Amino acid sequence: MNKSPVSIKMTMEINDLGNKDVTVVEEEGQLLEKDETTVLKFSETNENNEQTDSLITIHPDKVSVKRSGAVSMLQKFRSKQTTENVYRHQFGTMHMETQTDQILYQPPVANKNGKLFISYQTSLNGETPRHQRLTIRLKKEN
Repeated sequence: MNKSPVSIKMTMEINDLGNKDVTVVEEEGQLLEKDETTVLKFSETNENNEQTDSLITIHPDKVSVKRSGAVSMLQKFRSKQTTENVYRHQFGTMHMETQTDQILYQPPVANKNGKLFISYQTSLNGETPRHQRLTIRLKKEN
């Protein structure tokens, strides 16, 4: 298993009826690579100084995002499929349905940065689905 420190830049875009909301998180984390599985581990702290730990597992045909702490969820992305999960945070619990359109992953190699891109639609508690894009850029640190 290869284990590397990485710097992470995660950009989340939500497009809701023409209104675009973009959130960018930059953190340090760890990249674990074994065979066809890649795991990205990092923690982030919100404005209330509460920590959320993230574990993103990347397989050739699917990606799972497990978050625990201030936010709790296990979201699964499978290309061209619908998945469901429960999202828990300080304001309560929401049912989440995700239709994944596209997953692209380029692992970081040598001096080239890696990138995970997921395009999907999410419906919270049965509401109208919102188009979302998640882009994570990875840079191996020496």
